[in-house]
Order: sequence, then structure tokens, then C-alpha cells
Amino acid sequence: MNHNKENNSLSGNCLPTELTVLGSTGSIGTQTLDVARMHGYGIKALSAHSNFRLAEEQAREFHPQTVCMTDETAYKELKARLADTDIKVIYGKDSLCETAALSCDMVINAVVGMVGLEPTLAALGAKNRVGLANKETLVTGGELVKAAEKANNVDIVPIDSEHSAIFQSLMGNRGNKIEKIILTASGGPFFGYNKEQLKSVTREQALHHPNWNMGRKITTDSATLMNKGLELIEAVRLFDVMPEQVEVVVHRQSILHSAVEYEDGAVIGQLGVPDMKIPIQFAVTYPKRLLSCSKKLSLFDVGTMTFERADEETFVCLAEARKAIAKGGTAPTVLNGANEAAVALFLDGKIPFYRIGELVSECCASVPYSEKVTLAAISESDAAAREYVMKNK
Repeated sequence: MNHNKENNSLSGNCLPTELTVLGSTGSIGTQTLDVARMHGYGIKALSAHSNFRLAEEQAREFHPQTVCMTDETAYKELKARLADTDIKVIYGKDSLCETAALSCDMVINAVVGMVGLEPTLAALGAKNRVGLANKETLVTGGELVKAAEKANNVDIVPIDSEHSAIFQSLMGNRGNKIEKIILTASGGPFFGYNKEQLKSVTREQALHHPNWNMGRKITTDSATLMNKGLELIEAVRLFDVMPEQVEVVVHRQSILHSAVEYEDGAVIGQLGVPDMKIPIQFAVTYPKRLLSCSKKLSLFDVGTMTFERADEETFVCLAEARKAIAKGGTAPTVLNGANEAAVALFLDGKIPFYRIGELVSECCASVPYSEKVTLAAISESDAAAREYVMKNK
């Protein structure tokens, strides 16, 4: 394996041969394995939460060194099922970090939620390049992650379609001044709704995204526009811009995945069909582009593309994300913790859809945040936000 651990940076031209996939049974994880299967990449390790059946199928196909489960019951079940193999099955949060730190060409972090932060730090600390689909990593611990990236001389490559598009739009233009980032949003299933209409929407409606096939939490975040709020914070962290330089534009067709406007007025964007395999593969193979199994874009088939302003008065989660990143410190952690707790309540049928945004707004106004960002401060702010939501649901 031609893998230079001393300088695992984006300037390298060697294509990877071995990946670790965290969150391998989710939407991004399974599509990452599709890419690995197509190009013959090896899999060093996998992690999943509770889907032991799919984890077993993946382990038997790709034969990784290690599989980590973060649900104890699922761990015990998988360990028994893989007893006839030499695959190491491990359990828990510390083991997830241990998995991320195994030497490989790239760690794909596709876990959902703030649990992704410490494995990202562990991967960077082991000088592994990180393909990041876990936006909460940068939302809650952006300063720590960027410092670890620099200290270890490795890089984070974005996998979210929007941040991949921005990344690609910056290629060859790193020395030029950015005027603004144009962050596109599909608008979710409730685009055009007012606050009164949101009071009667159902869980089934919220989980029916018009363009993308994603997990339940991220699909719900798309419906509230919190997903775009988290992506706004992520863009500020990844591309070192001010919050006011990120403009959210609702683009219902999801063809322009995002763009960058430079100081001369030129706008460079990345277009493609809404298929996550495209940004996943590009993150893995950068700086090269390889043949993809994804459908090719036909502008004739698209016909028309529309662009509209996001309604931040109705979809208050996006407005709260702007406020949080402007405050800095652990304010984004409070925002994220409140949202994760509220979305879990909604998916469990314990609160109505509209209450997610209300709880996030109330929590951000009530729960104090720390100006200093440390793992301890992040943990405290996250716990306080979740506690507030549970008490006030």
C-alpha cells in the first residue's frame, strides 16, 4: 500500500486502497461501500450502531480487520454471528475512536450526530485523511478539529454534496478572495408552508424528502431547514469565511449543489444529478476523477432551474443556526444538542413537528454557552441543551 502517513495531505496523487467506514450501515456508509466495491478498495474497519444484520453482511463481504458496534445488544449479537471469522468485533464509544485511529488511507465518518466528533479527532491524531459526512463534528468542535487537521498535516475532505460542491468550486482558486458562498437548499417537503400549516404536518410527510434518500434524522433536519443551518456553520468552519458570507438559496431541483462567488463577480458552481455517490467518490479519489456508476446530468431533461430565498421566519432553525455561529464558542453545540433531542422526540411521536423549531429557539435563548471551546465545555453545553429540551417538551 503506497500510503505516506507522514504527509497524508490533499497534495498527494496516490489513490487510496484501504478505507475505514464509520456508520457503514447508514445511507452514506452503504453508498461508500458501493464505491469501494466498484473500484476494488479494501476495507480496514467498519462501525455501526445497532443494525447487526447488515453489519454482518458487510463484514463477510469486505472482511475488515475490525467491526465496532455502539449498541451493546447489537455488539453481542454480531460477535456471536462472526465467531467463525477472524474479524475483531468491539463495542463502545472508546472503541469507535480506536477504530477511527487504525492506520488506513481514509476514514469516512458517516455517523449521525455529535458522537462523530471524537472519532474525527482520533482519526486526525492518527494522521488519517478524513472524508467527513458528519456535519456535527464541525458544528460542535470546529476549532478543535481544524487545529488537529493542521497539527497532524492531514486533511478533511467534505462529503456533503453542498460542501463538496464548494470544495470543487475552489479548486484552482485558493489564492483568490471569496465574496460569498452560495449554499443551495432543496427546501425540503414543506417549502412554501407557513407556521400555521406546519402545525398539522405528519411524521410520514416530514420523512418524505423530494430529492434525496437519507436517514430519518437528516431527513427531518431537511424538513425543518436545520440541516441547512448546520451546513451553514460547517461551511464557515471548513472554508474560513464569515457567517454573513454564506447565502442560503432554495433550489428545488437540487442540480446546482452550491457555488462560490469571487470578488470579481465570477460565480463558479458544481452541477450534477442528486446522487451522493458522486461526492463520496470524489472525496475518496481526490485529486483524480474516476468513472462513476451515477447517472449523468442532462440539462435538457432538467429544463428549468429555480432559485428562491429561504423563509427563516417560518423555519426558525435556520435563523437560530445563524445566531449560534455568530455567537461562537459552544453556542452551536447548544443548538445542535437541542435539535438532536427535539428530533428524537418527534421521531418517537412525543412532540409535533412544529415544536422542534420552538424548542431549539427556546433552548438557545435560555441555556448559557461557553466562549472557550474544549471537549469538556462541549460535553457540558450538549448535556445542558438536551436536559432543557426534555424538561420543556
